[in-house]
Amino acid sequence: METPQSGAKATKRRHSVAFKRKLVGLTNQSGASVAAIALEHGVNANLVFKWRRQQLGVATTAKPERTAVLLPVTIDPLPPVGALSTSTLGGVVNTTRAAPSGVIEIELGGARVRLRGAVDQASVRCVLQTLRDAT
Repeated sequence: METPQSGAKATKRRHSVAFKRKLVGLTNQSGASVAAIALEHGVNANLVFKWRRQQLGVATTAKPERTAVLLPVTIDPLPPVGALSTSTLGGVVNTTRAAPSGVIEIELGGARVRLRGAVDQASVRCVLQTLRDAT
C-alpha cells in the first residue's frame, strides 16, 4: 500500500500516477481479478475500475437528459352541436371495442376540463363547442 503524499493527517489518500498505472497494468493481465489486486494494494476495487476508465479515455459523464417536445395545437371551428351527424363523426363509433384508459386535459380561456377513460368524439365536440361559446 502506498502512503499519502500530502501532509501527515490527510483524510483523503492521494496516489501517484505511477501507482495507478501499475495497478491498471496488473488488471490488464490475463486472468487478473480487479478485486484481488485492489485488496492486495489496500484500495477499493471501484477506484481501480475508475482508473482503468480514465486510462482508456472512456467518458464518465452522464447521458444528456431528454427534453419534452411541445407540438403546436390549433382548434378548428366546430359546427353547432345539433348539426352533428354520422357523416360528421366519420362513421359509426364502435362501442364494443375497449378504448384505452387515459386522461385528456383541455385548458381553454381559463377553464380546465379533464376527460377520463373512454370518451366518444361527439362528447368531446360538445365540450369544446360549449367552451368556445363561453369564451
